[in-house]
Amino acid sequence: MNGFMNDAPHYLAGLVTTITVSVSGIAIAILLGIVLALALRSRFRPLSLAVRAYVEFARGAPLALVLFLLYYGGPQFGLLLSPYVAGIVGLGVYGAGPFAEIFRAGLNAVPKGEREAAEMLGLTRGQCFLHVELPQALRLTLPPCVGQAIALLKESAVLSVITVGELTKVAGAISSFTFAVATPYLTIALLYWALVEILSRLGRILERRFAVKGS
Repeated sequence: MNGFMNDAPHYLAGLVTTITVSVSGIAIAILLGIVLALALRSRFRPLSLAVRAYVEFARGAPLALVLFLLYYGGPQFGLLLSPYVAGIVGLGVYGAGPFAEIFRAGLNAVPKGEREAAEMLGLTRGQCFLHVELPQALRLTLPPCVGQAIALLKESAVLSVITVGELTKVAGAISSFTFAVATPYLTIALLYWALVEILSRLGRILERRFAVKGS
């Protein structure tokens, strides 16, 4: 018990790092995913093909590979990133591909007649997207978006390969120092479970609110 209490500040620091890196990476992935989804629907074929290639790479490449390219390969191209920033950017770039597919499907599911009706009311194409298509697409895609956000949260454990001090890195450090394996990794497993549960509950709350607004 005393050992756990002594290590508690390290677990707390790792938890804070995991949360901040994950939330930042998920936010980047969502915003970039929306942009990529629009590009996938573009009638300019070279753009849509280039974005499709990026999406397939992001969906197929392991996160560790993306992190190595950013953190260790970046300096060869003048891109010098701290482990923390590389972790956030890596999560964002890696998660953008799946989010792009989710949002593309959501936008395609919005009835075409609603966009035409908005345009007849005098809304510009941009206003139509922001006020008609995007809100409906977000409501339709909320469950898979929550699932993808949870996946990225769990993938943040890989950031230890570039020395980001998140939960897995903390557990490894404690295990090396105390020669205990089960306790550190069971502890962070419980912390990850708690984070996933919180995110799942938040998703259900948002779903209910969207359902009320849509009714």
